[in-house]
Amino acid sequence: MTTPTFDGVLFFPVTPFDERGEVDEDLLQEHVSSGVRAGAGGVFPACGTGEFHALSAREAASVTAVAVETVAGRVPVISGVGGSIPNAIAAARSAKQSGSDGILLLPPYLVAGPEAGLRAYVEAVVDAADLPVILYNRGTARYSPSLMRTLVADQRVMGFKDGVGDVAAAQEVVAAVTVTQPDFAFFNGLLTAELSQGAYAGIGIRLYSSAVFAMAPEIATAYYRAYQEGREDDRLRLLREFYGPLVALRDETPGFGVSLIKAGLRLSGIPVGGVRAPLVDPSAEQERRLAALLRHGRTVAAEQLSAAAA
Repeated sequence: MTTPTFDGVLFFPVTPFDERGEVDEDLLQEHVSSGVRAGAGGVFPACGTGEFHALSAREAASVTAVAVETVAGRVPVISGVGGSIPNAIAAARSAKQSGSDGILLLPPYLVAGPEAGLRAYVEAVVDAADLPVILYNRGTARYSPSLMRTLVADQRVMGFKDGVGDVAAAQEVVAAVTVTQPDFAFFNGLLTAELSQGAYAGIGIRLYSSAVFAMAPEIATAYYRAYQEGREDDRLRLLREFYGPLVALRDETPGFGVSLIKAGLRLSGIPVGGVRAPLVDPSAEQERRLAALLRHGRTVAAEQLSAAAA
């Protein structure tokens, strides 16, 4: 089994819906292809930004299959899997059949069991997929250092993505796992992760999710390059003038971590449709503010990328 490696911004595509509310596979193919051309280091279909929570099992399988076919091996494809045990196992097997390079195991819905139950959940999905698995530490799935030490004994468990935001607890997991797995992959999975990535890098978590890449790859790429190259003035300027205001707008309404990304794509002329309930789309006034933020962010990104290339 080949363990995927990532070099570049991690791309979490949205799931486009057509006028009938169905998955638009042609537009999804264009969206994924454009992200790979823009320099994505990995594609994560049917995950949080892709509204996994709102997709049927058939739709999630279709989204994964389209992504794998479109990427055609150029970068790793990591498919979203989660929900009930039967659904998670079915999604894991579909990911395997489609040719995914791995899965991101999302938290089970609604209920949170003891560690023994979470371990059994993970082991059932890992066995069903027989693929490299990244565990998403968030919501009803909280992985302690001791549980992580147990789970990583299975070499198929290759990554840990933190969506809780407790840096001290994440540091404990890093310390526990790297004793036996020095090449284990750790990800910052907080919403708009660029805003917190400076802190996560300090504890050894260098990889991060970028929902912004889905709607504005030039901005996300400018941040990523400044981050990788240690250009702190450029990185902090993007945080002050784009990411900070974007997070303030995002926090006005629950679920805007996804809704604003789709709105940003629509503002760029890409008809990805709206979000499915219980999420809601931004108001016209919120979209106007988002458009202004994107214009300014693109201007700043262009200046930085031009200066860095000179």
